[in-house]
Parts: sequence; structure tokens; C-alpha cells
Amino acid sequence: MGDADVILASASPRRLHLLQQIGIRALVRPAEIDETLRTEEPPETFVCRLATEKAMKVFRESKTEKFPVLAADTIVVLQGQIFGKPESRQHSREMLTQLSAQTHRVLTAVTLVGDFEQTILSESQVTMRAIVSEEIDAYWATGEPRDKAGAYGIQGLGALFVQNITGSYSGVMGLPLYETAQLLAKEQIHCLLRSKRNCGQ
Repeated sequence: MGDADVILASASPRRLHLLQQIGIRALVRPAEIDETLRTEEPPETFVCRLATEKAMKVFRESKTEKFPVLAADTIVVLQGQIFGKPESRQHSREMLTQLSAQTHRVLTAVTLVGDFEQTILSESQVTMRAIVSEEIDAYWATGEPRDKAGAYGIQGLGALFVQNITGSYSGVMGLPLYETAQLLAKEQIHCLLRSKRNCGQ
């Protein structure tokens, strides 16, 4: 375990891949928390709270490993309505129908807990083209939408629906790398500069 840089409090293979892309070695420790939206809780507060709760839960459970804990959470927001992961084929259909020919927000919060605790929020704007019913059904059949906020994955076949994006592509995937690198640097984890902890070695 001594060759890790962080503990990733997520089971998402996309987040692990993004960390590996920038040379970060992670131990995977998924966090199970209550993800219920609180009454009148703004989307920004909601997504930051979930990322923080995931990181803190794993940090408390992994103190003996002495690695910083990184967690993230992503939501899609359209006209104030929060879209999480689809619960069924019908739910996926409803979400993509609403997102069709609209611009929505993708909020991804990243929390790092180590010598300190800090959360950064990334926001991107994604414009979808018009999506026809047959495409929605065919997309569901691929299996890709099942674990994706908003029922689409921009890094996969869901890219066929995306007309334009303003913001962080990796943030829409689930882990904004610019913001993540900022947090890691505060824990002396630098991938391009040799420091107390050297990434990718």
C-alpha cells in the first residue's frame, strides 16, 4: 500500500482512470452514504455536501493508512431540477427527453481530506442536440446510461448527443482535473514537480 498517493472514495472507473491519467496512484475505497436531497437544498450545496461526506467517511475508516482521501460527486441540473443516475429505463427516457435540445449545468464537487479538508466546485454548461425517442431507447440498450448522472456519458456514446460544452470536459466525466490538481498540490502531491510525494513513480 505504500506506493499509493491517495485513497479514492469512489467506485467510479472513470474517476480512477482520470487520476491515473495525471499520474496519481489511488487505493479504491468506495463510500456508501445517504444521498437524499434535503428540503430546499441548492444544487451547489447538495453536491458539495455529498463529496465531503464521502471523503470524511472514508478518511475516518482509513486513518491507519495515512493517505489523503479524495472524493467527488457529479449532478446534472436543468432549470433548477437535479438529475442524478437513472433508476430505470423509463427514468432515463424522461431525463434525456428533458435534456434534449436544451443547455444544462453539470456540477462536480471534489473534496480532499488529509492535513486539511477542502472542497472545490466545478461547473460546466452542456448543450444537447435534439434527441429522438428511438435513439434514447437504443442508447439505454447499450448499458452506458445506467450509472451516469443525467443518464448520459460524455466520454462514450453519449457524446453523440452533445452539441457544445463550456467548462471542464473531465468535470462532466466526473472529476475535473484542474481543480483536483489544485487540491492535491496543497497536500504536496505534484505530478509535474518532484516533491515530498512523487506521482507516477
